[in-house]
Amino acid sequence: MSTIEQEITLLKGLAQNDRTAIETIYRQNYAMIQALILNNSGSVDDARDIFQEAMIVLYEKASSATFELNCQLKTYIYSVCRRLWLKKLQQQQRYSLSVDNLEETIPVDDVVEEHEKKNTDFTMMDTAMSKIGEPCKSLLDAYYLQKKSMQEIAEEFGYTNADNAKTQKYKCLVRLKKLFFAQYKSE
Repeated sequence: MSTIEQEITLLKGLAQNDRTAIETIYRQNYAMIQALILNNSGSVDDARDIFQEAMIVLYEKASSATFELNCQLKTYIYSVCRRLWLKKLQQQQRYSLSVDNLEETIPVDDVVEEHEKKNTDFTMMDTAMSKIGEPCKSLLDAYYLQKKSMQEIAEEFGYTNADNAKTQKYKCLVRLKKLFFAQYKSE
């Protein structure tokens, strides 16, 4: 399913109060909004409030039969949150510039572009991990995600000692890097 189709599905799910769609939108976008608010005189609570308000706006738009998304969903959410935050700052008299000068205050394109690049890199790493095969996938998962020691990995995977497990982990990392960078160069 393409990104556009996924986003249309998410918006339809949001309009129908589908919990999975709502959670997916939160998971994919909240960190970016929290960074925006924290980097611009806000708190974590402010970020939660602004994101919630943006979700209400998005829900109302998604429920409307005439709404047509003309950009990526994260760009739309970022834009709504940015406007809501600047409006709140202006109301608190912590921000005196007019809303016309937004681009000077918050470099939207840079932040969105950086976020998109990270998402692309994560997607490419996920693809590389799916291609690496076993036992490398399980070994790297055990070490990096489950935070197991080399001794635990040696016992679990049947290696004679922790040094052999460490050597195998290194070989797996080399394979993963090759897969990742082959993909990276082709993009």
